[in-house]
Amino acid sequence: MRHKKLTSKLGRTSSHRRCLMANMLKSLVQHGRIETTVVKAKEVRRHADKLITLAKKNTLASRREAIARLMIRHNPLTSKETRAAKSGDLSAYNGDRVVIKKLFNELSQKYIGRDGGYTRIVRKENRKGDAAPLCFIEYL
Repeated sequence: MRHKKLTSKLGRTSSHRRCLMANMLKSLVQHGRIETTVVKAKEVRRHADKLITLAKKNTLASRREAIARLMIRHNPLTSKETRAAKSGDLSAYNGDRVVIKKLFNELSQKYIGRDGGYTRIVRKENRKGDAAPLCFIEYL
């Protein structure tokens, strides 16, 4: 019996599942909409809503928690790149820094008056090869 088992294992080990969720969350924040299977989308929705709630708090602890959940890698900038970034040139940033900036600056302000339900799942047709039900998951 699976009573009170909230997460779906998705046929993966726990480390693989954690990396999968982190990559899907980064793509969702970066692009606003991703295409995946329905089971994965339902699992990502739980984490994506919690990520927006963290971003709305906008504290140092919530920022560090979001970085941990997204498994952000840290690459220190050189002094020249730091000066360029302060002046507005963000070309030295890797994609992960851009994702955190977008999450805390844009998405948190977009949902400031909303208490939950930040994502929507729109079903599509089944996949051709294995007939898996596909869908889009997107931020509202």
